[in-house]
Amino acid sequence: MKRREFITLLAGAAAAWPLGARAQQPAMPVIGFLHTYSISPFPDLVGAFRQGLGEAGFVEGRTVAVEYHWAQGEFDRLPALAADLVRRNVAVIVTGGGVVSARAAKTATATIPIVFVTGGDPVKLGLVTSLNKPGGNVTGISPFISVLGAKRLELLRELVPAATEFAVLFNPKSPEAETVANDVQAAARAIGLPIHTLTASNEHEIDAAFTSLAERRLGALIVATDPFFTIRRDQILSLAARYAIAAVYDTREYAEVGGLMSYGSNIPDAYRQLGVYAGRILKGEKTENLPVEQPTKFELVINLKTAKTLGLTVPNTLLATADEVIE
Repeated sequence: MKRREFITLLAGAAAAWPLGARAQQPAMPVIGFLHTYSISPFPDLVGAFRQGLGEAGFVEGRTVAVEYHWAQGEFDRLPALAADLVRRNVAVIVTGGGVVSARAAKTATATIPIVFVTGGDPVKLGLVTSLNKPGGNVTGISPFISVLGAKRLELLRELVPAATEFAVLFNPKSPEAETVANDVQAAARAIGLPIHTLTASNEHEIDAAFTSLAERRLGALIVATDPFFTIRRDQILSLAARYAIAAVYDTREYAEVGGLMSYGSNIPDAYRQLGVYAGRILKGEKTENLPVEQPTKFELVINLKTAKTLGLTVPNTLLATADEVIE
């Protein structure tokens, strides 16, 4: 072989080697992210999810890709969105925005691992067989925020001792609506308090519910856990202020922007755990060996400024137990 031909052969091999090496590298795993609503009200939750992925050793865009599917509040779109993620053969599906997205994913596949975040009891909702041993291809994070109505009623009664009647607002279209209503009603009956149920599944019905509160002179309200209410948070807080309604909410985000009081678990942290679980599954762990995570602590946040505006004196017992008091 002539020297010039030999050099040309070496150069061609050197140029081809990186392409061959790249072709042999494993494809980047893809996570399917399915949510009932849109990203605009929940950017902090997506950030928390990415933080959890980072803790598990994955960086979006570098070592893992995420395919986001948002249903924009249209529940009937969820089955098709879940089916599309299955067609894309994602490595794992994570769901948020309530039980409806988790159910859609579970219906779409019995083989792709699914990790959910839902505020209800995942056993009663049919997502897993038990918390410690979920079984099948589904596990997740359960803050249990939607079953804390009794505790929120207790806290509201302590903060508004003059109230003789209470109300609970819930979304009748939520799969957890009946559980939420029964929880609060049972707690009210146990202490001999009358409680009125109000429903709202769109912004006009929210307006109507608060008008009804004002007409009935019901000044104490429990706002049930529901992603739809989270989206309409500004509207709810504005109406509560207009009609001077003392209300308790499920997450600290309400109290931080003017709500009277909140009691519940840390939702961003639940989404961080969602990212951690997704990362662990990508590393080879099985959903059946990952117990449903539950919070070990619930947060009580009181907005003292709002309390003063409503003419309420916060008892020292509540101040002492509050995780945060907003001046």
